[in-house]
Amino acid sequence: MSLGILGYGVYVPRYRISVHEIARIWNEDGESISNGINVIEKAVPAMDEDTATISVAAAVNALHHAGISPEAIGAIYVGSESHPYAVKPTAVTVAEAIGATPNLTAADLEFACKAGTAGMQMVFGLVGANEISVGLAIGTDCAQGRPSDALEYTAGAGGAAFLIGKDKPIATLEGMFSYTTDTPDFWRREGARYPSHAGRFTGAPSYFKHTLSATKGLLDKLGLTLEDFDRVSFHQPNGRFPLSAAKSLGIPYEKIKDSMCVIQIGNTYSAASMIGFAKQLDFAKPGERILLVSYGSGAGSDAFSFVVTDEIEAKRERIVPVDHYINRRVNLDYAMYAKHRGKIVMK
Repeated sequence: MSLGILGYGVYVPRYRISVHEIARIWNEDGESISNGINVIEKAVPAMDEDTATISVAAAVNALHHAGISPEAIGAIYVGSESHPYAVKPTAVTVAEAIGATPNLTAADLEFACKAGTAGMQMVFGLVGANEISVGLAIGTDCAQGRPSDALEYTAGAGGAAFLIGKDKPIATLEGMFSYTTDTPDFWRREGARYPSHAGRFTGAPSYFKHTLSATKGLLDKLGLTLEDFDRVSFHQPNGRFPLSAAKSLGIPYEKIKDSMCVIQIGNTYSAASMIGFAKQLDFAKPGERILLVSYGSGAGSDAFSFVVTDEIEAKRERIVPVDHYINRRVNLDYAMYAKHRGKIVMK
């Protein structure tokens, strides 16, 4: 029995707002901005959706895909930087909603955009130590961006859930490696309505340093080269950074293109690299090796190597593909977007 992923599920809200529509409000050049960040539009949660409801939807899809009972889950970790409550765990709400309570451990995690993959590492550890048989790791966010700020063009919404165990995995874990430093490129103080960021500082010393270092650390640890990987999913703060990272490492576009969900749904923060990984699994074939590398401001990256098994074909018909959520869409103008996101505050 090999440690790996038993099933996965995603959820992305149906509403969208285009980069051009946001730019129109702030008298900016939408075409130039869209081309510069390689993003067309972003997902916007409905007024009754938050990270808890998104997590539940993704978890239900993961359970259906894996074909297991929620009572089998021994741990649930929900990674997000937009939990509905400052004090009240999202993970317990999710556990109750999917019928996994009460015999399990649950907790919320925070590490900017890599909180979801941090949850994956924790579940892999518990299952690998035989403390539990099955665990659930979720990355989810309804990302916020201050009106007219650069973040507003990309801050999207979505979630991804991965069930981890040893019984008939669709992809086995070969190894993982993390790279972490105190690099404050993005932050939000207690009580602040919107996050702050250090602009261009988030590029070279933050995203690229950590993503590339984690990748190289994993390769050294496993004795592999990038040529050994068939598919790659990097964290997607925009549509330019992951492509630049791949290019700097000599990774062909064909290996990363299927993961590039950010173009249509924006940066889903804690879910971004995980949704990209899920989309790679949607198309993966048995025997393929997949590289997953997350990034979280603050800053750190988690890198994973997975090998797809024959079991993925046996469970293929139960997948709700990422493209299902990308393609179902309803356009919003800026006024409705502002209403959905609570940007209009009545005092």
